[in-house]
Amino acid sequence: MKTNDIKKGMWVLLRNGWHGEVWDNGRGNTRVVDVYGFEHEAGSVYAHDIVAYAVKPVNRPVESRYSFDWKTDVEHTPAQLKCKEMASALGM
Repeated sequence: MKTNDIKKGMWVLLRNGWHGEVWDNGRGNTRVVDVYGFEHEAGSVYAHDIVAYAVKPVNRPVESRYSFDWKTDVEHTPAQLKCKEMASALGM
């Protein structure tokens, strides 16, 4: 699935290991995500940092509050890959 096809309400796994809920149906280099990481916050996330997606969380109280059945067939557009190269050249 391309990152442009990820819709509002789906959950994503970011490159740094954090996960969050997508808040927009946007396309392009950034997406608005409610991120659950070191802190809980919402904001823009580069689309090239999305490495997996899940339609909804699965309640498994033994492991943690939420568990996910991650799908890792994420594809990035050529423009998103170019943005990734530019960001890495800047040290991001």
